Amino acid sequence: MRAIEESVVADFKERKPRAFDEIRTLEDIIEMLKTQFHNRKLNIKYSIDRIEARVNEYLEDNTVMLVTDQEYAPEDTITVYGLLDKYFEIDMKVVETRGPGYFQCRIVSMRKASRGRRDLRFKVGPEKVIATNFKISKHTIDITNFTIPTSIKVIIEQFQSQQSRLADIFKVDVFQPGDTIIERVKKTQKTVYIHDFSNPDSLAPENENFIDLRDFLGDEGELYLKKGIERGYKSLIISPVTYITQSEQPIPFAYIQAISKKEPLTIEKVLEIKELGFALMDRIRDANTLMVPVHQQIVDISLGGAKLLLTDENLKKYIIHSKGFVFDIVFKLQAPITIYGDIKFTFNDSAGNMYVGVDFAGNSSRKDEMKRFYSIIRPMEVEYKSRLIKEMKQKNR
Repeated sequence: MRAIEESVVADFKERKPRAFDEIRTLEDIIEMLKTQFHNRKLNIKYSIDRIEARVNEYLEDNTVMLVTDQEYAPEDTITVYGLLDKYFEIDMKVVETRGPGYFQCRIVSMRKASRGRRDLRFKVGPEKVIATNFKISKHTIDITNFTIPTSIKVIIEQFQSQQSRLADIFKVDVFQPGDTIIERVKKTQKTVYIHDFSNPDSLAPENENFIDLRDFLGDEGELYLKKGIERGYKSLIISPVTYITQSEQPIPFAYIQAISKKEPLTIEKVLEIKELGFALMDRIRDANTLMVPVHQQIVDISLGGAKLLLTDENLKKYIIHSKGFVFDIVFKLQAPITIYGDIKFTFNDSAGNMYVGVDFAGNSSRKDEMKRFYSIIRPMEVEYKSRLIKEMKQKNR
């Protein structure tokens, strides 16, 4: 039997904390334990294997005696959890160890979930389902802090050099604060197109995909055109480059600017610039995506999420810094189902394995794939519920 100490979680990181309501008074907490958990068991939080616990005595100084596995060796605090109408947690400080698995504890606080878990989660084995074909972003593109990884900057610089023949002035750059028109391109994700600086009508948009410079510049429109002519400009295109994340969220992070000094740039040139933006995006995404085709265990699963056990070093290296990832869920005798997992928490055990909780309920997952996933998981959920009810009836006999 593996020692309990080895199953205690280390380095627990909760990315999206559960919403809790605090239970304010010690008297309320003790009353709840006495009346609703007199013959019911609690569980120790931050343990990989489920460790049960029970309060078997309430002392006059408002401390409690907690009984649990004899091999469990906590530090100075214990967090237990249970389920009433909603999930709850109780933090306890160990006052004294009275014997193996027997602790005198002082209750510090209690939290009760603001809402219950949406879906029933149940354990599964590798003979039924596995996770594989992980696609993870190597670097996070943070446009709020204008943080672009060096490797992506190199791709942008190379791309600019390769396409420089397309206009007299050709520039590819990440969005930076300072230029109001560039900032407008970022905000609207629309294109700026001035066909001819000598013609004020060029400030009007071709259609709804273009910025209306007449409206945006107002009385300064003519001055803007005049300054362009003074610089020798004939025509201008500024087109946004939008990065699509693994969760299919658009991030406008760069732009392509083409300036002609000799002849007007045509609408066909605008379309060509847009296509170049897509090509640049594909290049960046390919360079920024790590494909790991290993098989990893799914510990438990529900309609809305899962807990994965990761042993691959490459996966662990990048997932710890990632917000989410795309992977395939493969049920026995079924084709792979591709899903995006939004990371809710990670933790490591003493053996170096990483456990990752993911949520894949929502817009981030592909609708057709999710329909197929639901059609497989719902019968498994019904079977698990039936088995659970049967076991409970047998215990109550």
